[in-house]
Amino acid sequence: MFATLPKDALEFAEWPWAKIKPYFDELAARPIDSSSVNAWLKDWDLLAELLSETYQRLWVATTVDTTDRVAADRYQHHLDEIYPPSQAAAQKLKEKLIASGLEPDGFSVPLRNLRQQAELFRDANLPLLSQELKLDSDYDKIIGAQTVEWEGREVTLQQIQIEFLNPDRHRRQRAWQLYAGRWLADRGQINELWSRLLALRRQLAANAGLPDYRAYRWKQQLRFDYTPEDCLQFHAAIEEVVVPAAQRIYDRRRQRLGVETLRPWDLDVDPYGLSVLKPFTSIEQLESGVGSMFSRVDPQLAAHYEIMRREQLLDLDNRKGKAPGGYCTEYAVAHRPFIFMNAVGIHDDVQTLVHEGGHAFHVFESAALPYFQQREVGLEFCEVASMGMEFLASPYLAAKDGGFYSEQDAARARIEHLEASLRFWPYMAVVDAFQHWVYTHPAAAADPSNCDAQWTELWGRFMPGVDWSGLDEEMKTGWHRKLHIHQVPFYYVEYGLAQLGAMQIWRNALSDQAGAVASYRQALALGGSVPLPQLFAAAGARFAFDAGTLRAAVDLAEEIIDKLETQVLAG
Repeated sequence: MFATLPKDALEFAEWPWAKIKPYFDELAARPIDSSSVNAWLKDWDLLAELLSETYQRLWVATTVDTTDRVAADRYQHHLDEIYPPSQAAAQKLKEKLIASGLEPDGFSVPLRNLRQQAELFRDANLPLLSQELKLDSDYDKIIGAQTVEWEGREVTLQQIQIEFLNPDRHRRQRAWQLYAGRWLADRGQINELWSRLLALRRQLAANAGLPDYRAYRWKQQLRFDYTPEDCLQFHAAIEEVVVPAAQRIYDRRRQRLGVETLRPWDLDVDPYGLSVLKPFTSIEQLESGVGSMFSRVDPQLAAHYEIMRREQLLDLDNRKGKAPGGYCTEYAVAHRPFIFMNAVGIHDDVQTLVHEGGHAFHVFESAALPYFQQREVGLEFCEVASMGMEFLASPYLAAKDGGFYSEQDAARARIEHLEASLRFWPYMAVVDAFQHWVYTHPAAAADPSNCDAQWTELWGRFMPGVDWSGLDEEMKTGWHRKLHIHQVPFYYVEYGLAQLGAMQIWRNALSDQAGAVASYRQALALGGSVPLPQLFAAAGARFAFDAGTLRAAVDLAEEIIDKLETQVLAG
């Protein structure tokens, strides 16, 4: 029967539920024992991959053009007609496998995950989960429509951010205030959407019999290896170790710029008084330059990337109507990644493509695992794949290595990356701590003004060093501008934990680049077949939340920044 399933998701996307359902019914009815469970899993695997890739392709189409009505309707149809019954049918298969007591080889972690998913499942939540995905698309539509008028032409908010790099401080300020003002213009819409999201998420938790949405999301995210209390410990370690380091960065920047106080529009401009880093003028240059960097890291990883270029699995340019941000997703049947981003010609675009390239390599390296469920990796380690690649590729930014820059400019770019990494941890703590508050204080968080106040309090705790005087409304609504808060709640501490792992991989690479890359690839190839601490260990790192591990990473970063700065100043 399963031989009649389509070989690609494009055909499968046209199937109605009535045509899909018999395959689930057959799997639910088929007896399984130790001799037949592997074949049963492979058939379920094929069905799961088709459904996954269908969903991803339909969703991707809505992000590459948020104004495409046909794409939006197809995605909405899938969420209404296919997603809920397929989730319910998959639940029966999970329960069947769990009840059998069987455990195929290499399936202990996937089986642990399936047990948790089965325990969390509620029929009443299926329409709510579909509605949540629709509200995510509503956020994309709001943001995708944001443009401003700049010097007689309409530009996207991604494009106006180029001006944040301009050495003319007055020009930077005008651009930043236009950018922030455009977000404030959507304040009412975002607050209204937030209220709907919050009510929906409270209901999801209540339906599952859990005390709050944080408890629900912890289970949904399959977080077995750490607790909310560990995250709070991580926040405290960041406050102790990283906040002072970030303040040193801000103070050094303020002195270099020769300004009395550092303002929000002073954070991206080159502090050495040198010209803006302009790594490329065309998407082709971006693609080929990053490809050259990957070839220096590892020839096989570079070969994976070239497959993506040949098969047009990159959508990199920024344009009106395109959803914000960047991502890498997986087409499960094809065993191929797809990278989406909004490049506008700045160094951050290089960093983004290298980052998403790390996610793409995870897809390629884990493709040999036999079961779909083994390739579902904890986000904490998914981000090690991406952030680790940022550090592994950073030595090859210079043109002599196939990259983009002179030696001096490559050093500037690396300083920018390292300083941004240190500045990121306190910001991550704000975003994560904000969500811990929101979902454990749902009544207060239902009023967006209380969210504004909580964001302000956390900003003061973790983000000193920048002068926001006279910009109260812009500062307190910073939570509006972090799409993870709205679309993927609690998906942010993963970046902080992963960056700590990635810096440990980088430390290893400083003494043995080839060995560090080999360990990195070996860890990626494990997919989600072992727990998080083992994945980190395989990559040569430790899964940690403590101040000591953070301090070692911060000390290394500051040491390298000092060395690179000498190179920049020497010209």
